[in-house]
Amino acid sequence: MGAEIEIEGRTYLNFSSNDYLGLAGDPRIADAAISAIQRYGIGSGSAHLIVGHTDEHQRLEQELAQWLGTERALLFSTGYMANMGIINALIEPKGHVFEDALNHASLLDGGLLSRGRMIRWPHRDIEALRQLMQGCDPSRSLIVTDGVFSMDGDTAPLKALAELARETQTLLMIDDAHGIGVLGAQGRGCVEQAGLTFHDVPIIMGTLGKAFGVFGAFVAGSDTLIDFLVQRARTYIYTTAPPPALAAAARAALRLVVEESWRRDHLMSLIKYFRHNATALGLALGASETPIQPLLCGDSRRALMISRQLAQQGIWVTPIRPPTVPEGSARLRISLSAAHQKEHIDQLLSALSQCLRVDESVQTDKPRQQE
Repeated sequence: MGAEIEIEGRTYLNFSSNDYLGLAGDPRIADAAISAIQRYGIGSGSAHLIVGHTDEHQRLEQELAQWLGTERALLFSTGYMANMGIINALIEPKGHVFEDALNHASLLDGGLLSRGRMIRWPHRDIEALRQLMQGCDPSRSLIVTDGVFSMDGDTAPLKALAELARETQTLLMIDDAHGIGVLGAQGRGCVEQAGLTFHDVPIIMGTLGKAFGVFGAFVAGSDTLIDFLVQRARTYIYTTAPPPALAAAARAALRLVVEESWRRDHLMSLIKYFRHNATALGLALGASETPIQPLLCGDSRRALMISRQLAQQGIWVTPIRPPTVPEGSARLRISLSAAHQKEHIDQLLSALSQCLRVDESVQTDKPRQQE
């Protein structure tokens, strides 16, 4: 991982990674993992609730909770398992899961496979959600949203959602996989950026494989929430715990996220630089102020063609096509990282400019949201 990657012997500038802070290849994190391997070995040996939970896991949970200002945190092997486990543990029969239409697949699958009924509201439309919630028992309901939407890069209207949840006495959950480490003055994600706390957003899921550059996930919240999930979240109970070395690596990454705020500052300056110059080129970008910058191409054929043209110029941008995004909204998902420098952005912009001259159809409307 880094600003450059090698594929079949050729080097490309990498604009497809979720390594937002450029930590995935940091030698200090690798050293922490190596030291833990020497102490613990490779595998954890069992599930958390048997003998798989080590002091490295425990310290990471405590440090995450302290950093986020919550009472507790609980590790999961992946973000997908965390979302599935949380939703299925909390939703009883006859309950309702209200989800933004553009939520990540893991959230949607969690709602579909729960014992309740999943209802999707139009993307970021609070009034539509309010109408859909009428007549539902709030004590059996859960509002679920991504913090940063992974294909569009826009953010949830978290303040309005928190207010609606408070008014209706409904639990609110955020999947902040793409916000944790990146957004907020201290990198605490969408909740911090919105000026809220876990009292406003009582269920915060974050991943360790994006801005942290490691692997795994966690949920943070109250003592009561975490105790409940330990007893009821099947994807936590019935799986082997992550290797202790990964927990040690994530602890090292957390320290860097906290101490090296220049990474976020540099990343935000790159986002502004890219958007300003892309707009000058006539590129119609989505309304995103995050590292995820979608450029709509329309159909899948065009997205593939432009991606290949970029690859010929040494730029790696993976095209995103249906069913990951709606029909007619295939796109290039340009992903920026603190590992990039302005000259890397200039190379990307130059390559995109050449593609524009080849195919003017890149200049199209902003990404359409799924209804």
